[in-house]
Amino acid sequence: LTNGGLTCCNVKDQQHDRWLNSKHKSDYGEWKLTAGNFYGDAEKDKGLQTSQDARFYAVSARFEPFSNEGKSLVFQFTVKHEQKIDCGGGYVKVFPADLDQADLHGESSYYIMFGPDICGYSTKKVHVIFNYKGKNHLIKKDIKCKDDELTHVYTLILNPDQTYEVKIDNEKVESGSLEDDWDFLPSKKIKDPEAKKPEDWDDRAKIDDAEDTKPEDWDKPENIPDPDAKKPEDWDEDMDGEWEPPMIPNPEYKGEWKPKQIDNPNYKGPWVHPEIDNPEYSADSNIYKFDNIGVIGLDLWQVKSGTIFDNFLITDDVKEAEDIAKETWGVTKEPERKMKQEQDDLKRKEEEEKNKEQDTEADEDEEEEEEEEEETKEDIEEALSEMDDEEVNQKDEL
Repeated sequence: LTNGGLTCCNVKDQQHDRWLNSKHKSDYGEWKLTAGNFYGDAEKDKGLQTSQDARFYAVSARFEPFSNEGKSLVFQFTVKHEQKIDCGGGYVKVFPADLDQADLHGESSYYIMFGPDICGYSTKKVHVIFNYKGKNHLIKKDIKCKDDELTHVYTLILNPDQTYEVKIDNEKVESGSLEDDWDFLPSKKIKDPEAKKPEDWDDRAKIDDAEDTKPEDWDKPENIPDPDAKKPEDWDEDMDGEWEPPMIPNPEYKGEWKPKQIDNPNYKGPWVHPEIDNPEYSADSNIYKFDNIGVIGLDLWQVKSGTIFDNFLITDDVKEAEDIAKETWGVTKEPERKMKQEQDDLKRKEEEEKNKEQDTEADEDEEEEEEEEEETKEDIEEALSEMDDEEVNQKDEL
């Protein structure tokens, strides 16, 4: 797809020479082109799937280079963690056109890194990282990603007015300004290095009442001997030493005395350090701009493989991205959900039947054991009976 000079990489239309595996390492994980175990459409839902556990993956696709100067940049793709991912990336990177695809690796310089990242219970977030003047900057907000096994569409919108928006499944989940939500630029204001809090500044809201005095009967011991305790009758002072009653908390103990608090008549409130313009701050209206966009890539690590990436889109038209999401993910999401539910129901039914069979076998084994025990008991009783009859016969003979 092409719109306004921007471009899209569609997995289904790929040629093998369009997506290039990195040769930076010899043990990168292998990709499969598949719709997975459940899907809405067997052909339309085919995507790039990680296929080997505990591997790094690095693959990329090149397109005609462009600049997003003066235009919105919309970056969109779908992710399905059908393996119920425990730890691994689901993000995509946008690279400058001069990237050496055959040498793509984790330290390769990129423009944008966007998408979900999951690891255990603590990390379930959407990365939004921009490279600015050679340094990668992470968003300061926490955006929660989807962590189920179904397909979800992630959209990043970057506008020339220095604002951004993050959408998941065509719904806005975060937005704001680049300058506020990243640390691209130094602060506009800094604390005045020449300013100091006056020595007579009193920021205590309450003070001790100088006229308050401690009552004469205040001081009581925290613990006292138990008045109800009695020396054991068998206590031997020569052997056990002098007997002392055990200590118990003193009900009259009042704790450490402190004078009551009163309003401070000299209170001036918290001292606020005055600020001045930061001489190192310089506005930049081109933070959003990338001049040589030309490659998208999947450069990530996964403990448990099975994630499927699809429907990669780069455009300058927000409406187009929304419509494409509806035409792809929007059409297949419900059939996919239904197929997944049917598989889960079948699996649950098989588990129930298996457990039922195991319970039946256990009951049968128990019945057999009881029958064997009963037969053994009967054999013993019969043997004893025969022995008794023999003894009677012997006595009769005598």
